Parts: sequence; C-alpha cells; structure tokens
Amino acid sequence: MSPDDAGSDAGGTVPTDDDVSRPDPPSHLDSVLDEVIAAMGGARREGQHQMATEVAAALAGAEHLLVQAGTGTGKSLAYLIPALLHAVGNEERTIVSTATLALQRQVLGHDLPLAAESLRRHLPREPQVALLKGWHNYLCLHKVAGGYPADDEGTLFDAAAAAPSAAEEHPEGQDDSLGGQVLRLRRWAEETSTGDRDDLVPGVSDRAWRQVSLTSLECLGQRCPLLNDCFPEHARRAAREADLVVTNHAMLGIAASGSPKVLPEHQVLIVDEAHELADRVTAQATVELSAASVERTARLARRHAGIALSALEDAATHLRTNLGLVPEGRLPQGLPAELVPTVRSIAEACREAMTAVRSEQTQGQGKAEEAGGRAMATSALLVLFEIAERLLSDSVAERIDVLWCERGRAPGEGSRLKIAPLDVAGPIASELFAERAAVLTSATLTLGGTFDHAVRSVGMGFGPHRAVQVSSPFDYGKQGILYVASHLPPPGRDGTAQEALDELAGLIEAAGGRTLGLFSSRRGAQAAAEALRERLDTEILLQGEDSIPALVRRFSAEPATSLFGTLSLWQGVDVPGEACQLVVIDRIPFPRPDDPIRQARQEVVAAGGGNGFMTVAASHAALLLAQGAGRLVRGVADRGVVAVLDPRLRTARYGSFLAKSLPPLWPTTDGDLVRAALRRLSGGGDAPA
Repeated sequence: MSPDDAGSDAGGTVPTDDDVSRPDPPSHLDSVLDEVIAAMGGARREGQHQMATEVAAALAGAEHLLVQAGTGTGKSLAYLIPALLHAVGNEERTIVSTATLALQRQVLGHDLPLAAESLRRHLPREPQVALLKGWHNYLCLHKVAGGYPADDEGTLFDAAAAAPSAAEEHPEGQDDSLGGQVLRLRRWAEETSTGDRDDLVPGVSDRAWRQVSLTSLECLGQRCPLLNDCFPEHARRAAREADLVVTNHAMLGIAASGSPKVLPEHQVLIVDEAHELADRVTAQATVELSAASVERTARLARRHAGIALSALEDAATHLRTNLGLVPEGRLPQGLPAELVPTVRSIAEACREAMTAVRSEQTQGQGKAEEAGGRAMATSALLVLFEIAERLLSDSVAERIDVLWCERGRAPGEGSRLKIAPLDVAGPIASELFAERAAVLTSATLTLGGTFDHAVRSVGMGFGPHRAVQVSSPFDYGKQGILYVASHLPPPGRDGTAQEALDELAGLIEAAGGRTLGLFSSRRGAQAAAEALRERLDTEILLQGEDSIPALVRRFSAEPATSLFGTLSLWQGVDVPGEACQLVVIDRIPFPRPDDPIRQARQEVVAAGGGNGFMTVAASHAALLLAQGAGRLVRGVADRGVVAVLDPRLRTARYGSFLAKSLPPLWPTTDGDLVRAALRRLSGGGDAPA
C-alpha cells in the first residue's frame, strides 16, 4: 500500500520498510481495553482498539510508528493502556509528551488514574507515574527564603517556552498588583507539596512568578542549603523512579538540542499532539541578541558578582547603533561584517567574566548568602556567551541555522538578531527516537492525503517506520458541511473585504450566534468583531479581551454568542454541542512570505529540485486548516458547518491538496443551502444530515 492509499483509507497502514516485522500485541489487550472503557461508562470504539493494537506492537518491537487518530477516537487511552502494560511488564520506562497544558491535565488528572486503576489486576504491581517540567515551572524555596536577589527586570531570555503554559492560561486573581501576587506566592510556598505553577489557582503574572522561580542554570545545585526540599529535584527524582513520565514538547526540544539528560533514561517515547513537535523543538532552539539583553547581563555581573564589565557595556552601545542600520528581515549571508567585532567583544567579555567568577568561587571568596546572585550572573553570562559564539560560527553559511533582524515590537524597543535551526528533523531522529520505540500521534498527521510531511518534519524517514490512520467514530459527511464561498473575491492585504464581512454576517445570523471565527491575523479578528458588533444582535467575544479559558467558558455556556480569534483558537478550543455549530475561516492561513525560517526552508527544497511552496507554505496552511476545521465535530451528536471565506480553496491549483487535509465533510459552494441548514440547526433541527 502506498502512502497515498494510507492517507485516504481510514484503516490504512504504511510499512515503509519491507523487513519490518510486527510482534503480536499482548493477547489480552483487546479485552483489557474493553474492561477499562466499560468501567468509565464508555462504549467500544473500533479505531481506539485498532490504535491500541498498533501501539502495543510498536512497543514490543521497538518500532517507530505514526498514528493519525481523529477527534473522538480516544487516543490517549489507546496509547496509555499498552504503554502501562509494557512499562510495568517489561521494566521499560515510558515518556509521554504533550504540547498543550489542557491535554497534559487530561492525561494526568483523568485518563492515567482511570487506566492505572482499571489495570491493577492485570499488572504485577501498581504503576509509578510522574510529571516532569522545565526547572522554572517550580517554585524555588531558597529564592523565597531570600537566597537570591529580587528579579526586578525579568529573566534575560524568555523561559516561558519550556512548558506548555502561557500567561493567558494562568488567569490572575483579583489582586493583580505585583506585591499582592508575590505575597500570595509566599503563602502558597508554605502549603504546596509540588511547587508546580500550574497547581496555583488563581494564577499569577509571569513577572510575579519570576520572583520565586529559577532556571536550571541559576540553581545552586548541591550547594543549596534547601536541596532536600527542592521541588524540581523532587520531580526529577520521581521521574527517574517512575514507570511512566508525562512531560511536554519543550522538554523534548531541550533534549533534542544536545541536553538529553534533561529527561530520565527511557526505552519508549510517545508523543501526543505530534503535529506540533517540529515547531516546538525549533522554538526551543531559537535565541536572540539585543542591546538590552547585553546591558542587563552587564548589570547582573556588576551587581551580583562584583565585576565591572565596561567592555560589555561599550559593546551594548555599539550593538544598539549598528543594529539600527541592519535591514529588517533575513540575513542569508550570516552575521553582517559591521557587527562581527561587536559580537566578538561580547563573547570575549563574557568569557573573561565567567573565569573571574569561577576563580572567586574556587578561592572561597564571597559570602555564602551571595551565592544565589553570583549564580544568576554566571547563568546570564553563559547564555549570552553561547549566543554570541553561535552568531560568530559558520552555522548560517553551512545551512544549519537561519539568521534575521527583527525590529522592536513596542515603542522604544530596539532591534534584535534572532537565530533558529533551519531543520530539526536530524536532531529529533538522533536524539529522541534512536535506539528506542517511538510512537507519534495526532488528529492531523496526514496532509494532502499522505504522511509525507509528518515523516519529513520529524526525521522518521531516516529509518524504518510504519504509519497508520485509524477509523473515526464520526460520520463527517452526515455531521458537517464544508462550505467554500467561491463567489467572494480572493482575500487581499488590506484586511477582510466588505463582501466577506457581509457573507460572515449572514452566516452568523442564520446560526443564531454559535460561531467560532478563526482569523489569520489579530488585526483581521479585531476589525471583523468591531464591524459585526454594530450589525448583529448576538454577542461577539474577541480574543485578547479576557483570558482564553474565560472566553471559551463563556462561549460554551452561552450558545447565542460568537468567539473571534487567531492561532490559539485554531488549535486550542474544544466545545462540543450546540454552542459551536459554525466554524468560519477567513482565509487560507499561509505563513507570511517574509517568514525567515520558512523562506529559508523553501529555498533548500527548491535547490534540491522540489516544490518549496507546496512542501513548506502549503503544508503549513494545510495543517492549520485541518486543525481549524477540526473544531466543529467534537462528538457523535455534533452537527454544523465549516465555512471558508477564501475561494482559492476551490479555485487554486493547490486547493485540492488543502481540501484533502480536512475532515471529509460534505462539500458545497451553495450559500443559500448552508444558511438554510444553519437556521434549521439553530431551531433544533437535524441539518446538515
């Protein structure tokens, strides 16, 4: 069977190496899964059983497997049950990674406990489960006790990417002052048993959290007087002893970037939400250099390590001036010649400062209570040194990295250099998948009907692997309509056209609200919300006007409401039932043509004789379209319409590739038919079946 066949066959399998043999899964797996689902009050789903069988075979044979399992399959239990049976039965530690906090909570708080309880009589002992996150996600007791100076300016480089948490997923309490939040954190430090930020409800701002947390580089390690009570150390110890460890894609990114010991030794890796893995690894390996970051490092070194770095301060001044002269955008030739002396002086100053700090520590100089401040200074110096060295290397010329200049986002904010890996498939394959079983699963691994993009992006093509698409419990052709408004003009650069706004207004009126509006830009979402609030009687919620969880709760609770937003909503909303009966996509979500990473990747593909646009830009758009369209049908009783206000999905040459990436909804270009179906639905009818 070809990959094309597998992409279109709901039960297809793609062996990519004729010599791959498939061990038989445990003979009792099918009955065990039935037993677990029955205990949860659920019904048998053939796709779930098929997936569990494939996962069990992959674990037994130490294979590499991709599984596309659509919404409603129950994929987390389909991998957790064979994973627990294998991990405990074979004493092989398994790591499960998720991209989002929502799925991590579901796995840890719901699926794993139920699976472990139901499997008790099938296992020789109770499975040990642990959660592992990046260091800064845990409260530092030594910092709370005054062992570190206050972090007035924030961390040198944003650490928020090291976990699937975001500020908007930590809605703050009523006392939103920094002082009030820090006081609440100090009280919480005396109560918490985990120190995990995600256990703090309500949450606090990133700035407040920085007052009580550290990066791993800033930690004193064995020199910390509170080592025995250290929350991140406890989490790592539990992970080293666990049968199954739940973590996140950013931790995998750290491991893939050359720090494999961030994870405990393991023989099995399962990656859920695997469509996001390559982008998360890329983000984890992306760093930046600005005059502000150099100045802050110099201040930290002077204030907490007693080292005056006039050379570093001078370099910051030169960097600010020279960066202002560098054109915005990609720098395909690498670091501009006029910046080389400045960046070299930054690296040399950091090296000298780190040597001085180490010498002081070796000679026992400095007060013990100042150790935390010195660790912060040393960490900042090391990070800055490594960035400077990377910029001075030949990595851009050798097509390992992509370099670009970016203007400040806020008034008064200077320019910055950013550098990212061109391709992460090799590191993912060698650091994450080599010499262990690896299972990658998602609802959107096939694009254009094949697994080619997924295989290519994570390096599965470097060795034998299998790819499987399991059957869905949903009848998409009867549950939903795919409406392409082919009569509209193609979207332009000046925002949403009036014709598209008219079309959108008519659809929302017919649906009686109940609309999730997915826009390719924040500006487009805001303009549409402002325009339609004046025309419609139903309420429109807008991303940015409250935290995403709060907006989604309101949208779910109030059916005669619409919610407009951008990327976070394309992938992060699960609202089954009548509250979401219309999903509107304003345009095909191609990446910006000046996106430096995708621009460079397209050039590499074209240089190799391939189609760079289809391989990179169209695949990016197809993945987002599939994710967005997947917001509609979340349960077997859901009915509704996905409306795409971009005629190119129907008229452009690449339109068929994009359409094949979407759930197989019933297609139409008849707007009158669609509006009639929505009116029947909003009145409690059975459309679109």
